[in-house]
Formats: sequence, structure tokens, C-alpha cells
Amino acid sequence: VAILRSALEPNAATLGDIPEFDLAAAHDLYEKLLEPVKAGWKEARSLLMVAHGPLGYLPFSLLPTAAAPLPPEGGGLFANYRDIPWLARSHAVTVLPSVASLRTLRGLPPGRSDRKAYAGFGDPLFSPEQAAQPEPGETATLTSRGLKTRGLPVSLRAAPATAGLDSAGLASLPRLPDTADEIRSTAVALNADLTRDVFLGRRANEGIVKSMNLSGYKVIAFATHGLVPGDLNGLTQPALALTSPKVTGDPDNDGLLTMGEILGLKLNSDWVVLSACNTGSGQGAGAEAVSGLGRAFFYAGTRALLV
Repeated sequence: VAILRSALEPNAATLGDIPEFDLAAAHDLYEKLLEPVKAGWKEARSLLMVAHGPLGYLPFSLLPTAAAPLPPEGGGLFANYRDIPWLARSHAVTVLPSVASLRTLRGLPPGRSDRKAYAGFGDPLFSPEQAAQPEPGETATLTSRGLKTRGLPVSLRAAPATAGLDSAGLASLPRLPDTADEIRSTAVALNADLTRDVFLGRRANEGIVKSMNLSGYKVIAFATHGLVPGDLNGLTQPALALTSPKVTGDPDNDGLLTMGEILGLKLNSDWVVLSACNTGSGQGAGAEAVSGLGRAFFYAGTRALLV
């Protein structure tokens, strides 16, 4: 799993530095995990997975269902992966946090038809200094389809690099201005009201999240840092980082939407989207933040998660 993830989350400066995906290792895993029980699932269209340990870090959709050497590169960059028989080509894969969660999810009634399309939270401000910065313009997006530039630099989202600090508060987190574009773009795609349903900067705060009627939305998205215990001073459970109370002037909230607080929300959503870096902590512990927060959102009343 670690070998496969090295190509999915590379420490690469340019596109050309991204290592090849190890197709042989991926197919070997497929042969060990899925091939022996293929008779039980091959006629299905959708697979439900409950993965534990290292397998929880593996996108099963990227396991090739047949041995396939990587062809020579030709045409666009990475085009030689186009004809690989990924599992995703034949089956939809859904990951469940536990077997018991399936009963909970299947027992939920259909959502009301009068719900609003979307509510999105992003680009929170973690300190007054960040709030004083000029508002960033929309980020330029690379849309070249015939990409052949191996030297193009790789731009990665800033991670909460607090592991080496003796003391780390909310203000230690880097701002994520690109998430504003992400939240707005999703709102446009879902025909949401950008003035009513998009919460950025100061408005991406804990008080608004906890006071809103979130049960009236089909899709709810958070684009911010996912944190695990120990990332910040006094943090004892997974949390989503939102705008600092030093920016909002709200003395009743600390800017961290914790797992316990998420369990107290009342949702009726078809999707909750958690767009957070899953390597924000040492040894990939950020994935534990997504996992713990995911369970909380399930039990708060969402039918599916995109993480």
C-alpha cells in the first residue's frame, strides 16, 4: 500500500518527477484480496468495502483486474495509463466506515424534495493577520488537455505543519485561499445561490455551522484542514478548522468543529464533502481525521461522504 501511495501523493517538484504507479504491485494486491472471491462479486455493479489497517489508505478502484504492463509514454503526459483495466472501469466502489454503518445508512428515509441544493464552507481565516491580508483573486486553473510539459511545477495544498512546534494554536495553520474557488465552483455546478449558500472567510465559522438548519441541504461541503488529536494545543479529537474567534469576535466557539460537535448536528444530506489533506500529520494520520469525522457525519444524518 505504501508503494502504491508513493505515486498518488508524491513529494514531487514537477509533473515529470511523479513516479510511475506500480501496476504489478497493484495487480498483486488484487489477486490476493479480490480475485479469490470474484465469483461472489463479478456480476455486481457496485462493491461496498470495509477496509482496516493499511487497506484503509488504498483506493481499491485503482487495482487492475488483469496483469497489464505500462505501455511506453506517447501523446499527452500520463496517457499511457488510459487503457489500464482499473477496477473502476467495471465496478463502482464505496467505502464504509464499518459494517454496522450499512444498517444505519440503509435505514435512513429518503431526503425531502424541498431541500436546498448546497451549502459550502471554505477559506477560513485562522488569525487576525490573515484577515488583514487582501482578498485573493480567483486562482488560475490549468486546463490543457494535450499536456506534454514534464517540467510543469506541482502545486500542493498547504498542510498544517505543526508537528515540529512546541506549541501550536489555530493561528499556526496556513490559509487555504484556493478552497474559495473550489467551494464557489461546486456551488455553480449544483446551481446553488452563491450569495446565500457559500460561506467563505469570516463566514466560514463554527457559530454559523452550528446555528444553521443544515437539514435543509442536499450537499454540504467543507474545504479546510482536517486535524487529529495533538495537531493543536488541547485538541483531543478529530476536528475541522474554521475561522478563528479572534476574527469573528465570537467568545462561545473556538474555531474547531470537533467530532463531538458534528455528532450534535442534525443533517438530512445526500452528500457531505470533506476536502482536506489526508497527509496533514505524520505517518498519514490525517486520514484518521477524515475517518473519525466521517463516522460522525454519518451518524449526524448524511447518506454518503466524499473525502
